[in-house]
Amino acid sequence: MLRLGPLAAAGRLLPAGPRLGPPRPSGGRVGLSRSWPPRPPGPVGDRGLLSRQVRAAAGSAGSAGGGRSPALKTPKGTRDHPPAHVALRDRLLAAVVTCFKRHGAAAIDTPVLELRETLTGKYGEGTKLIYELQDQGGELLALRYDLTVPFARYLAMNKITNMKRYHVAKVYRRDNPATTRGRYREFYQCDFDIAGQFDPMIPDAECLKIVHEILSDLQLGDFIIKVNDRRILNGVFAVCGIPESKFITTCSTVDKLDKMPWEEVRSEMVGEKGLSPEAADHIGEYVQLHGGLDLIEQLLQDPKLSQNKLAKEGLGDMKLLFEYLTLFGITGKISFDLSLARGLDYYTGVIFEAVLLEPENDHVEEPVSVGSVAGGGRYDGLVGMFDPKGRKVPCVGVSIGIERIFSILEQRVKASGEKVRTAETQVLVATPQKHLLAARLKLISELWDAGIKAEMLYKKDPKLLKQLQYCEDTGIPLAAIVGEQELMDGVVKLRDVATREEVDIPREKLVDEIRRRLEP
Repeated sequence: MLRLGPLAAAGRLLPAGPRLGPPRPSGGRVGLSRSWPPRPPGPVGDRGLLSRQVRAAAGSAGSAGGGRSPALKTPKGTRDHPPAHVALRDRLLAAVVTCFKRHGAAAIDTPVLELRETLTGKYGEGTKLIYELQDQGGELLALRYDLTVPFARYLAMNKITNMKRYHVAKVYRRDNPATTRGRYREFYQCDFDIAGQFDPMIPDAECLKIVHEILSDLQLGDFIIKVNDRRILNGVFAVCGIPESKFITTCSTVDKLDKMPWEEVRSEMVGEKGLSPEAADHIGEYVQLHGGLDLIEQLLQDPKLSQNKLAKEGLGDMKLLFEYLTLFGITGKISFDLSLARGLDYYTGVIFEAVLLEPENDHVEEPVSVGSVAGGGRYDGLVGMFDPKGRKVPCVGVSIGIERIFSILEQRVKASGEKVRTAETQVLVATPQKHLLAARLKLISELWDAGIKAEMLYKKDPKLLKQLQYCEDTGIPLAAIVGEQELMDGVVKLRDVATREEVDIPREKLVDEIRRRLEP
């Protein structure tokens, strides 16, 4: 049943009861002059009334928009993905998820919407980038900013104390987009996290091994994984005379060292964060250091840091972490870097970030600058922030920067001229003569029922050349051709599209032959 309520706001409706005399002018115009005298009741009169109301509504909408067509564009910081992009991204996601599964993780999903209070106060300066929504029936909501805070909420809500999970989903940030560097307002994150009380640094080492495996498998070029520890950073701040109330804001400034020279970072510390020039210089002596086990040993002997309990704990765990990474055989790609800060508030221990050094690709004339491609760390206090009794569940995890990696792969595919297949069709069912649509439909049904990915052209009598050209254009490897002679002989002509070799296969053996040819 058509409901007229919404139209009332756009155009004037006929009163429900009869009116005596002609309608009065309303708003400077005679509203219903053409409908007087009243038409007899019936479907024709009803349709006339409805059509006038629809026209009035359309006119009102048009004038409200200034008569212009809506802008055909995606919102800033977002984009559509055509089939070739989606196929490439799916290939990338499959490689990442395969690694997560290899390490025993189970998948979860959480709502794209969270209560605003769930997200606020967890991201440091990133909190201002949260997409907040208007009041929705008494609930203040926001779009999720990352997948880590929703995971912590999920653990606390369901009283889970031990879990290894992965999560692939979109997140939203009201950031200033830089699409050429893979930075968007809507983007995918791929997270792997280990929650539970375990012996020190064993789960942390596995997270770093996962990053190493994924970046090596994707062959993106040379990379380095920077590691640090929030306890070491806080110890540095303490021995440099920084009050604890300024640890987090100072940490956010140090985090900019990968984008800004030390002079600018120092200027922000003094000018905006209120640190003394002497304290900033003292911090600079530490945060510009990077190395390996030798640097850890050096800092353990540092007369000031060695007296700080937090720094000593962090350095002890960092030494243990490097011992495990040596057993994994990946220390050649690991750098202990005191400038790494990770600006999020919830990190409590080890933090890490993977950075591409330079793509190894002859087709790309200039290196693709995309920043970090993975990051993560330990956050032992986040779950306790949601638990009514404050019970903590130690966690460590890593997030793979899928959008940034995709930007690199996209540019490389474009530069190399590689054609990405957008469908997985294995066989095209074709006919060489007219009036054989029934034969094609019967054969393709048999292939579908056997689990073979098959297509056919949607024409009754397509030309054979056009069918074979479709195979070449879309990358379909095989063509199953059934003509009048093949029907009489009980065979199907199987054509290898790449080599153009054809062989007659008995109909009952066709499925097995297709599977044999498609085996990797």
